[in-house]
Parts: sequence; structure tokens; C-alpha cells
Amino acid sequence: MDSFETLAQAVLKMGNLANARQKDIVIDYKEDGSLVTSIDREISFHLSSLIKELFAEANVISEEELFTFDNEAPLTFVIDPIDGTDVYSQGLPSWCISVGILNQKREPIGAMINAPRWGLNWHEGLFLRQDPSKNLLLNGEPFKTRNWSIASRQITMSSYASRYLPLERYHGKIRCYGSNILHMISPLIHPLIQCAVSTPCYVWDLCGAHALLALQGLKVVYGDAKPFTYDDELLIRRKRFKGVIYSGEASAVDEIRTLFA
Repeated sequence: MDSFETLAQAVLKMGNLANARQKDIVIDYKEDGSLVTSIDREISFHLSSLIKELFAEANVISEEELFTFDNEAPLTFVIDPIDGTDVYSQGLPSWCISVGILNQKREPIGAMINAPRWGLNWHEGLFLRQDPSKNLLLNGEPFKTRNWSIASRQITMSSYASRYLPLERYHGKIRCYGSNILHMISPLIHPLIQCAVSTPCYVWDLCGAHALLALQGLKVVYGDAKPFTYDDELLIRRKRFKGVIYSGEASAVDEIRTLFA
């Protein structure tokens, strides 16, 4: 079994663990007031330890742990043990485990996203996996494009979007899950959703989704149309990105970005 297969099996295992624990979860609060659970910490520890074992020279960035960052490392793994802890702690299904993979140039080259209670088949969940230089898989099978419409009739966005955008300008449907990763991958996997809008969040809240979108040729840009990139503020200083990010099919992104400008 190669290293990426070992990691993929661990991400699936951690999803099953989180799913089994969800009904009995107890929440805690970090110093900044955000929610955290024991399963967040447990998954973070397990995946970060495994990655350091499998990829000894790689960087690991995790929401729940702090590691030294080496600019010369060949790979950087960005972990969100539970993206959507708020909804997870309330028993809702829209949460996932995300691992994004960057190369030394900080370019996205792979990702694994496991949403055990999401997707078209509730009993198998949704597991997206793209190893570096490999094709995208959905639940172990080659991914088939699902977009059925280029009209911007449905978008996904953060529950805080009203703080940043004039939402009254948009007359289509807005979907809000509570997980930025699931928001961002929606234009990729859900046929009638064309664009996702992300408000300021941390690198672990988007890296896995950004990698999959970029590798499939979808657009991920700021409001001024500049591509999203990974700078020291995001990776080393662990700051939120500034502004708003638009993701999805190019025509839909340009339409929604212009609408909210």
C-alpha cells in the first residue's frame, strides 16, 4: 500500500469515527470563542501524526495543532479535522474532513475530502480523492462532471455573507451548509449549483476544496479577479484571508463577482 492510499484509508476511518461519535458529542470553546470538540482534536492528532510518519519531510498545518513550517519542504498538508464543527455538534449532516496538498511552490496538487453524511447516497457518503498527478475519484470511482447548467441560479455561501455582500442584488437560490469546504466543492459535485462565495476564513477551511477545483479547471478568485494564492499570512501566521473568494464555473464566477462588486 503506497503512502497516499494509507492516508486515504485513515481519512475514511476518521470519518466513520466522527460519524459514530456525533450523537454523543460535547462541545468546548477555544480562546477566540469558536467551537471545538474532542473528535476535532483526536482526528487532528491522528492524521498529523500519520502524515509525519508517511511523509517525513512534509509540512503539516492543522486547525487544532501548531507545527514548524519549512519553506523548503517538498509538500505541505493542510488539515481540517472537522470543517463545520458548529453543525456537526448540533447533529446536522453538512460537515467533512479535509486534507489539502500543496507542493513546494505552494501550488495545490491534491486533496482528500470525506463527508460521511453528505452526497447522493447517504449510506456511502461522499469521498473525493485526488492524489498528486492522478485523476479525481468520487467514492473510489473516476469522477464524472455533474454540472447541468451554466446559469447562476443557485449559489452557496457562508452564513456570515450578509456582513460582506449586498445579497439583495441576487435573485436566485442561496444555500448555506455551515461548512466552507462543502460550499466550495458544490459547483463541482452538485449539478444545479454554479458558484460558491467564501467570506474570510482560515487556510484549512478551503485548501482541500481549492485544490480539487483548481485541478478540475474551475475558477477560484478574489473579488478583483486575482487568483487565490497561499501567502505567509495564511500558511505561517495562520491568519484569515481578506476579502471575498468566488469559486466555480468561470462564467458563473464572473457573473456573481460582478454582481456583488
